[in-house]
Amino acid sequence: MLIPDNLLQDKKVLLGITGSIAAYKSLELIRLFTKAGANVRVIMSQSAKKFITPLSCETLSSNQILDDTNESWTTDHNHIKIGEWADIFVIAPCSANTLAKISHGIADNILLQTVLASPKLKLLALSANTNMIHNPITQSNIDLLKSSNFNLIDTQTKELACKTTGDGAMAEPLEIFWQTTKALLQDPFFHNKKAFVTGGGTREKIDDVRYITNFSSGKMASALATALYCRGVDVTLIASSYENELPKKISVKKIESSSELLETLKKSTDNLQQENKDNTFLFMAAAVSDYVPKKTSHGKLKKSDIGVNFNLQLNQNIDILKSIDRKNLISIGFKAEMDPNEALNNATKMLESKNLDAVCLNILKNSSSFGTDTNEINFITKKSQETLTNKDKLSLAFEILDLSKDT
Repeated sequence: MLIPDNLLQDKKVLLGITGSIAAYKSLELIRLFTKAGANVRVIMSQSAKKFITPLSCETLSSNQILDDTNESWTTDHNHIKIGEWADIFVIAPCSANTLAKISHGIADNILLQTVLASPKLKLLALSANTNMIHNPITQSNIDLLKSSNFNLIDTQTKELACKTTGDGAMAEPLEIFWQTTKALLQDPFFHNKKAFVTGGGTREKIDDVRYITNFSSGKMASALATALYCRGVDVTLIASSYENELPKKISVKKIESSSELLETLKKSTDNLQQENKDNTFLFMAAAVSDYVPKKTSHGKLKKSDIGVNFNLQLNQNIDILKSIDRKNLISIGFKAEMDPNEALNNATKMLESKNLDAVCLNILKNSSSFGTDTNEINFITKKSQETLTNKDKLSLAFEILDLSKDT
């Protein structure tokens, strides 16, 4: 997914790096933050310098690193002021040793002093050997920090530096980036809200090797799910295709056909009604097939059995939006059109006939319009229309969310 260069504009990220082999990944994390427009400053422990150099961090962040050798009280280059400067304090990697010291209030280096002095939210991306992570003492330290002003980013299971496979590897830089971005961009309006996003083109089977589909890539749905996640929404993406590296906390339900999409949506919305959860959003960005094969054959249809002409019978497909209970849903539909003269009229008809709260109209030039990283949308409600000019899909998704708040 294309990350906009202004996603974290004016945000101030303080990154702490401790002594772990995973420190090399911190360089990629600095790059992600700065590329998204954040101002990044780095604190390094002495042990961290065994794995990466201060020069690398300074080159990528364009800021001098803070360590035990260069603290200044004539500027803000000290453990008090730098913590006040930051919007968020991320420690990645956070070693088991650093974790233990933080949980017991020990401040015997400048990084730990900054942790104690900083009033801001702190994210810890742990990194340690499996036995160290699962040691009861470490687990007790984790529980203690979770009850304080700390968010802990889950480790992952993979081959570790000690050549064994197990839990303890630091989360990937992109996942740390997304969790930091969520902490920085949460919107109180969306707190405790749920959202369902559908995406991609449905695939309607002809036989076990062939199907009918369309060119929809699922990129807009992926961007919407990511924007919702960043705003603090409990989001479920139901899609046939989507971006590979989405935030881990997005619940993804893989579907293929329109019947699978309907079944998954029904289950989700039925659970919603049982919870009596209102103000839940449905973004119907999936490109659902208008027609489906009248009959699906088992196995593979053979050319010798079909003959020269393949007469495929199709039936009009179900209307998914009309087939689910939307009593507590704020429903946003998506409409793709190729005729600019009829597009607005068709989108308005869709808004009314399907009783939607809004329609996102996308006017396509040709089949090459699918799968691009940018888009342009006309956001249409019963009261107003607003053109969202061409931009990357994640930026567009945030604009759609802002407009959806007023539907």
